[in-house]
Amino acid sequence: MSPDQTSAWLLSRLETLESRIAHQEHWLDTLDEAVAAQEKRLTHLERINSVMQQKLRDQQQALLDVDMASPRPEDEVPPHY
Repeated sequence: MSPDQTSAWLLSRLETLESRIAHQEHWLDTLDEAVAAQEKRLTHLERINSVMQQKLRDQQQALLDVDMASPRPEDEVPPHY
């Protein structure tokens, strides 16, 4: 290879590598944005899950309180006793 051909080949190779690096940087930025969005969504869903669990516990406790407050038919003494 002549020096001009070697120089042209190296320049072409350098441009190809720079292009690949730019493409990879773009995808890295895109993936970083996607991960950040998923982390934000996960945090939001965890908050919703926590609220829903608390509401479920509150409803279960309210049902237990109602069951304890009102007499159940099997606990009542028949009138003839």
